[in-house]
Amino acid sequence: MGQGTRRQLLMATAALLAAPRITRAQPQKKLPVLGLLIPGPKPSPEAIAKSPLRNRLRELGWIEGKTLLIESVYAEGNSDRLPELAASLVAKKVDVIWTTRTPGPVAAARATKSIPIAFWLAGYPVELGLVDSFARPGRNVTGVAWIVDPSLSAKRYQLLRELAPGARRVALLVAPPTNLPTVAGGVFDFGALGDKIGTAIRNLGLESRRFELTAVADLERVFTAIAKWAPDALFVQDFALTALVAKRIVDFARSHRLIDIYEGVGWPQAGGLFSYGVVILPTLLRTADMVDRILRGAKPADLPVELPSHYEMAVNLATAKSLGLKVPQSILLRADKVIE
Repeated sequence: MGQGTRRQLLMATAALLAAPRITRAQPQKKLPVLGLLIPGPKPSPEAIAKSPLRNRLRELGWIEGKTLLIESVYAEGNSDRLPELAASLVAKKVDVIWTTRTPGPVAAARATKSIPIAFWLAGYPVELGLVDSFARPGRNVTGVAWIVDPSLSAKRYQLLRELAPGARRVALLVAPPTNLPTVAGGVFDFGALGDKIGTAIRNLGLESRRFELTAVADLERVFTAIAKWAPDALFVQDFALTALVAKRIVDFARSHRLIDIYEGVGWPQAGGLFSYGVVILPTLLRTADMVDRILRGAKPADLPVELPSHYEMAVNLATAKSLGLKVPQSILLRADKVIE
C-alpha cells in the first residue's frame, strides 16, 4: 500500500470516528396493568380519583399512566356478569386482578389459574377453593378475608346484654342465606353460619328471629312483621340493601323504641344506638400493599391470607337518652366513638 493510499485510509477512519453517533431509539418499557373487577356500580370520576386503593398505590409509587395502567370493569350489582367481566380482563392480559367480596374472587379464579389475584373481604376462601390455607395460599390468589367466626356476632349480643340487661327478644334484619359456587364448580352453603350465630344468641339467654330483606320494595312488609313480633332489640346486618334504606331503618327503630345494634360505625352517626364491627379501611389498604408486592415479583401462593385486625365500637348517647337507657361506664370506656 502506497504512502498516499495509507494517508487517505487514516483520514477516512478519523472522519468516521469523529462523526456523531446515530443511536437507535430504545423500545419503551411496557407498563404493568392492574385489572379491577368490581361487583358494584361505576363510581363518579371524583370518587375514583379519591379511591383509598388508588391513593395507597400512588403512595407506593404506582402512578396511573406513568408507572401503572388500570383497567376497570363493573358488574353494576349483577353478579351474573362477573364471569364474563373476569374473562375480559384475562383477555386483556392484565398483570394482576384486584377484586372484592365473595363472588368477585371466585369468578376471577375460575377465569385464570396464572394471573395473580388479590381479593378484599371474601368469606370462606378455603371452603370456596380460592386458597389451600390462610398461611399457605398455594395458588394464584391471596388477599384479606372477611370475618368468618360467629364469635364476633356473639360479642355484639354480649354487649347488648351489658347495655340493656332487660332485653330478651332480638329481631335480626339480614340478607337471605346464599349458596355460592366454588372455584371447582360445587356449591358452598353459607346458611350454616346463620345456624351457628343463632346458637351463640341462645347461649346468651336471648330469643331471636330472622327477618330477611330481599328487595327495597319488601321493606315495609318486613317492618310490619318485625313490629308484630314485638322484639326488644333490632340487629341490622350491613349489606347492599340495608345501606340503601339506612335512614328508614333507623327511623323505624326510633319510632318503635328498639335497642338497635349494627355492624358499622356509620349507623350510630346516623342516629342508631350502638355498633361493633370491623374497621374496613385498613383491610382495603392491606390489599393495596399486596398488589404492590405482587407487581414487584412476589407470588400470591407465598403471601398469607389476612384477616381484619381492627375493630371499632360506637355508641350514640342522644339515642340512648331517648330510649331511657343509661350507658354503662364499662361500655363508655371501651367505645372508640361516643356520639353526644
